[in-house]
Amino acid sequence: MAVARLASVALDCADPLPLARFWAALLGGEIAATSDMVAAVRTDRGWLMALRVPGYVPPAWPDGSVQKQIHLDLAVDDLEAAEAEAVRLGARKAAEQPGPDRWRVLLDPAGHPFCLTTQIPA
Repeated sequence: MAVARLASVALDCADPLPLARFWAALLGGEIAATSDMVAAVRTDRGWLMALRVPGYVPPAWPDGSVQKQIHLDLAVDDLEAAEAEAVRLGARKAAEQPGPDRWRVLLDPAGHPFCLTTQIPA
Protein backbone atom coordinates (compact mmCIF):
# COMPACT_ATOMS: atom_id res chain seq x y z
CA MET A 1 0.00 0.00 0.00
CA ALA A 2 1.30 3.43 -0.93
CA VAL A 3 1.96 5.86 1.87
CA ALA A 4 1.74 8.93 -0.37
CA ARG A 5 0.99 10.01 -3.90
CA LEU A 6 3.00 12.41 -6.01
CA ALA A 7 1.30 15.80 -5.86
CA SER A 8 3.65 18.08 -7.75
CA VAL A 9 7.17 18.76 -8.94
CA ALA A 10 8.64 22.16 -8.04
CA LEU A 11 11.37 23.82 -10.07
CA ASP A 12 13.44 26.61 -8.52
CA CYS A 13 13.80 29.77 -10.59
CA ALA A 14 14.31 33.53 -10.44
CA ASP A 15 10.97 34.44 -12.06
CA PRO A 16 8.07 31.96 -11.71
CA LEU A 17 5.54 33.26 -14.23
CA PRO A 18 7.63 33.02 -17.43
CA LEU A 19 8.83 29.55 -16.42
CA ALA A 20 5.25 28.45 -15.70
CA ARG A 21 4.10 29.80 -19.07
CA PHE A 22 6.79 27.75 -20.81
CA TRP A 23 5.88 24.52 -19.02
CA ALA A 24 2.12 25.10 -19.44
CA ALA A 25 2.57 25.52 -23.19
CA LEU A 26 4.95 22.56 -23.53
CA LEU A 27 2.81 20.17 -21.47
CA GLY A 28 -0.61 21.40 -22.59
CA GLY A 29 -1.44 22.58 -19.08
CA GLU A 30 -2.82 25.76 -17.63
CA ILE A 31 -1.54 28.19 -15.06
CA ALA A 32 -3.97 27.65 -12.20
CA ALA A 33 -2.50 29.88 -9.51
CA THR A 34 0.18 32.56 -9.17
CA SER A 35 1.75 34.68 -6.48
CA ASP A 36 5.02 36.57 -6.15
CA MET A 37 6.69 33.34 -5.02
CA VAL A 38 5.08 30.56 -7.09
CA ALA A 39 3.21 29.81 -10.29
CA ALA A 40 1.31 26.51 -10.43
CA VAL A 41 0.73 24.64 -13.69
CA ARG A 42 -2.05 22.06 -13.74
CA THR A 43 -1.75 19.27 -16.32
CA ASP A 44 -3.81 16.14 -16.89
CA ARG A 45 -0.99 14.16 -15.20
CA GLY A 46 -0.29 16.35 -12.18
CA TRP A 47 1.09 19.71 -11.09
CA LEU A 48 4.34 21.49 -11.86
CA MET A 49 5.32 24.49 -9.76
CA ALA A 50 7.76 27.28 -10.58
CA LEU A 51 9.14 28.51 -7.27
CA ARG A 52 11.01 31.81 -6.82
CA VAL A 53 14.32 31.32 -4.99
CA PRO A 54 16.31 34.45 -4.05
CA GLY A 55 19.75 34.34 -5.66
CA TYR A 56 18.75 31.49 -8.00
CA VAL A 57 21.62 30.20 -10.14
CA PRO A 58 20.72 27.77 -12.94
CA PRO A 59 22.39 24.37 -13.11
CA ALA A 60 25.35 23.95 -15.46
CA TRP A 61 24.81 20.66 -17.30
CA PRO A 62 26.62 18.35 -17.79
CA ASP A 63 29.55 19.90 -15.90
CA GLY A 64 29.81 22.95 -13.74
CA SER A 65 29.79 24.40 -10.30
CA VAL A 66 25.99 24.15 -9.97
CA GLN A 67 24.94 20.58 -10.67
CA LYS A 68 21.44 19.61 -11.73
CA GLN A 69 19.48 17.96 -8.97
CA ILE A 70 16.50 16.73 -10.97
CA HIS A 71 15.42 16.55 -14.56
CA LEU A 72 12.17 15.62 -16.28
CA ASP A 73 11.89 12.98 -19.00
CA LEU A 74 9.01 13.71 -21.38
CA ALA A 75 7.60 11.00 -23.65
CA VAL A 76 7.06 12.09 -27.26
CA ASP A 77 6.17 10.40 -30.53
CA ASP A 78 8.46 12.46 -32.79
CA LEU A 79 11.79 13.78 -31.48
CA GLU A 80 12.34 16.28 -34.28
CA ALA A 81 8.88 17.83 -34.03
CA ALA A 82 8.90 17.91 -30.22
CA GLU A 83 12.36 19.49 -30.12
CA ALA A 84 11.36 22.16 -32.64
CA GLU A 85 8.23 23.05 -30.67
CA ALA A 86 10.09 23.12 -27.34
CA VAL A 87 12.67 25.49 -28.83
CA ARG A 88 9.92 27.65 -30.33
CA LEU A 89 8.38 27.91 -26.85
CA GLY A 90 11.67 29.06 -25.28
CA ALA A 91 13.83 25.99 -24.60
CA ARG A 92 17.46 25.77 -25.68
CA LYS A 93 19.09 22.64 -27.02
CA ALA A 94 21.93 21.50 -24.76
CA ALA A 95 25.38 21.38 -26.34
CA GLU A 96 25.92 17.81 -25.13
CA GLN A 97 23.58 15.18 -26.58
CA PRO A 98 24.50 11.70 -25.19
CA GLY A 99 21.94 9.73 -27.23
CA PRO A 100 20.39 12.04 -29.82
CA ASP A 101 18.66 9.23 -31.71
CA ARG A 102 16.68 8.31 -28.55
CA TRP A 103 16.90 11.34 -26.22
CA ARG A 104 17.10 15.09 -26.77
CA VAL A 105 18.44 17.16 -23.91
CA LEU A 106 17.06 20.69 -23.71
CA LEU A 107 17.19 23.47 -21.13
CA ASP A 108 14.04 25.26 -20.02
CA PRO A 109 14.04 29.09 -19.78
CA ALA A 110 15.42 28.91 -16.20
CA GLY A 111 18.23 26.53 -17.27
CA HIS A 112 16.83 23.23 -15.96
CA PRO A 113 17.78 20.28 -18.19
CA PHE A 114 14.96 18.05 -19.42
CA CYS A 115 14.81 15.24 -21.95
CA LEU A 116 12.44 14.47 -24.78
CA THR A 117 12.39 10.77 -25.59
CA THR A 118 10.70 8.10 -27.66
CA GLN A 119 12.05 5.44 -25.26
CA ILE A 120 9.23 5.82 -22.71
CA PRO A 121 5.68 4.99 -23.85
CA ALA A 122 3.62 8.15 -24.23
